[in-house]
Amino acid sequence: MSRGFVKESDQEELPIIPPRAPLPAGVINYVTPTGLAALTAELDALEAEKAGFSTDHEDERRRAVAVIDGKLALLRPRISSARVIDPAAQPQEEVRFGARVTLRFRNKGKEQTLQIVGVDEANVKEKKIAFTSPIAKAITGLWAGEVADFRMGGQAEKLEVLKIGY
Repeated sequence: MSRGFVKESDQEELPIIPPRAPLPAGVINYVTPTGLAALTAELDALEAEKAGFSTDHEDERRRAVAVIDGKLALLRPRISSARVIDPAAQPQEEVRFGARVTLRFRNKGKEQTLQIVGVDEANVKEKKIAFTSPIAKAITGLWAGEVADFRMGGQAEKLEVLKIGY
């Protein structure tokens, strides 16, 4: 049938599905045990929402289910590709995935504690950074007392590792 004979109200917009945090091509999807638990809880919640969704308006239901299906389509590959790394099994004296690291930004004299986690776990408010982030890459492999050169906002910065914990 020609699109010229379709009512304007029948032409619905495709739902916008927010993308997940980017995982660079070819990079292993490392997650902490807590991160995997959060991903599976998200999956369970989406599936429960989809199963329990009811409304008298079929169009509204179809759009809502399409959004949930889109989110599930992005989430399932993340869960199936997840490789769990237990922070407690990491070398305790070295900055690795899962480490909680206290840094001193030497140029600013400021200290900050960050945890290196998976891309889906990263949350700036909780001071959790993805292992793919520039700061995480700069400090991974360092020991307490070592310093990394880092460019931040076009400025050269020295990051000193003060403390490492798991």
